[in-house]
Amino acid sequence: MATNKFFCFSELVDSLLEHIFSYLSLSDISNCTRVCKSWNRYLSDENNECWRYHCLRKLSEKALKSDLLVSIPTYKAKLRAFYHAWNPLDCSRHIYIKPNAFTLHRNPVAQSTDGARAKIGFENGRHVWEIMWEGPLGTVAIVGISTKDAILQCHGYAPLLGWDDQSWGWNLVDNYLLHNGDAGNFPLLTNAPKYQVGEKIKVILDCESHCLAFEKNNEFLGVAFRNLPCKKLYPTITAVYGNTEVSMVYCGYPFDG
Repeated sequence: MATNKFFCFSELVDSLLEHIFSYLSLSDISNCTRVCKSWNRYLSDENNECWRYHCLRKLSEKALKSDLLVSIPTYKAKLRAFYHAWNPLDCSRHIYIKPNAFTLHRNPVAQSTDGARAKIGFENGRHVWEIMWEGPLGTVAIVGISTKDAILQCHGYAPLLGWDDQSWGWNLVDNYLLHNGDAGNFPLLTNAPKYQVGEKIKVILDCESHCLAFEKNNEFLGVAFRNLPCKKLYPTITAVYGNTEVSMVYCGYPFDG
């Protein structure tokens, strides 16, 4: 009998917490995790009604049901991915971010190379995000990282990401790595297959070891860049093909054992 009363009381507490937390901002909720064990326990459940409520308030139903987020298991993780998505204020004027927030569209503008950065950059920890090209690659389709100082638009068709010392990229068209104008083969495999539209690429940034690696179709391709600077680095792409679309979903910490 006492055990049943305990469960009823626990459910009542959770119901109250759910109601209270639904009115708080996410920054306030983050502070709440440090208030007491009970609040921390409730908010540690990333699929509870509180996280579901905030997720539904920020993300469109279409985005939540799309294949883009199929590998993101919890409401809290989906919400986190939303806040790490493309930045509509940090992209070429020839690019717009679609309503789902995760997909960019490059307008059909001739003689232009265009890029976009994510909202949040990293200078600590380890991070992984997925990139998927959903349209023709053209002559330039580069995935990588950049600082805020790297430019995101130039005239003509150029390997913009990796053009200077503020960006690092992998051109999926010809399997070349690019940084500060220098190029190198990647991955280091004999007759390495080229990227096929629709394949998912995982970009793995390790700010502790200062390196960047790539994975395709769950196959680790190796470390592409080492000795990255101690600067804030942002997920970035550059594209040239008109009407092509590129999706990016932040996954969090890499599960590599």
